[in-house]
Amino acid sequence: MSDYGKHIRLNRILRANKKKTLVVAFDHPAIFGPIPGTLNPAEQIRIFADNGADAVLMNLGMLRIAGGGMLNERAPALIIRLDWTTAWTAVSSGDALRSELVVRPEEALRYGADAVMTYLFVGTGDNEFEAREIKRNAEVARECEQLGIPLIVETLARGKNVQNPTSPEWIKLHTRIAVELGADVLKTEYTGDVETMREVIQVCPAPMLVLGGALKPISEAMDIVKGAVAAGAAGLVFGRNVFQSRDVAATLRELRSTLDQSSNQE
Repeated sequence: MSDYGKHIRLNRILRANKKKTLVVAFDHPAIFGPIPGTLNPAEQIRIFADNGADAVLMNLGMLRIAGGGMLNERAPALIIRLDWTTAWTAVSSGDALRSELVVRPEEALRYGADAVMTYLFVGTGDNEFEAREIKRNAEVARECEQLGIPLIVETLARGKNVQNPTSPEWIKLHTRIAVELGADVLKTEYTGDVETMREVIQVCPAPMLVLGGALKPISEAMDIVKGAVAAGAAGLVFGRNVFQSRDVAATLRELRSTLDQSSNQE
């Protein structure tokens, strides 16, 4: 093990024991604005920190405003989103696809980040955009290697070439691309069933975190939790299914309990 800094930081997010990681994503407003559940960010972040989140994903500006909420006796790890993208809205509208770095890894490290995260979109039908995605992620990966900070890449299939974004074929493709570029961990979608998700995870050389997606009934969210763990995922990244739930603290405790119970059944 030559890169102790990266491994030490990554261990704050992905524990060496069987415990699965619960990350709360709170980076949505940089793209979607003040959506429900984000109107009182300092209080929400405090609730995440106090109710079992292993890590919180946020933008650097919000850390400066509300990061004090993470300073409890068992502070969660900090993941900083490095980029901004039009892909969430442009794919459906036909507008230009752009992704831009808004924070450098060194800046995130200076503010206390344990890891950083970027997007990687494929299937858009825009070869120039996807080439820029590749170049941007490769450059970030090299910077992260020099600094000893882990890189998590959120890989997604979106656009005119994608009929089913959660198909195992698409997820295998973009997660492997990210690993080849230098990702230490992947964040991606659930295929919809344990068998195909296990197949995806088994062929991926890096740990995989499964995202929760749009707000859904709690029973459906828990099905993703159980399926992801049974398939061998390293943990979860849930955003709207946490901060837009009726009782954020109770939802976090239920997620933590379900994660732990499912892990014990592996």
